[in-house]
Amino acid sequence: MTENRKPMLEAQLIDSRTEITLVQLCRRSDVEEERVKRLLDEGIIEPSRREGDTLYFRYECVKRTRVVTRLQSDLGVNVAGAALALELLEHIEQLKARLRLLETVGIK
Repeated sequence: MTENRKPMLEAQLIDSRTEITLVQLCRRSDVEEERVKRLLDEGIIEPSRREGDTLYFRYECVKRTRVVTRLQSDLGVNVAGAALALELLEHIEQLKARLRLLETVGIK
């Protein structure tokens, strides 16, 4: 009698130190390599390190790439405008996090 087994899924803990290659960044962002290279040229994303010809990126670059791509495709924003919008969105998130922290310690 054979036992029916489901394939085991491999999980990876993703945090701020997780690094991925350029190919993985393209796959996870659903973006072609040329667009990612333009984002590199504009300084929107930066590699965390390089080993030979291989670039490694922090996993947070996936979110940045997705946001910029969406701003460009949905709103027709150019790369410079998308970079500015991304910076403002990230600043808003930081302010919200600070506000939540202050609220938890009772400061209003």
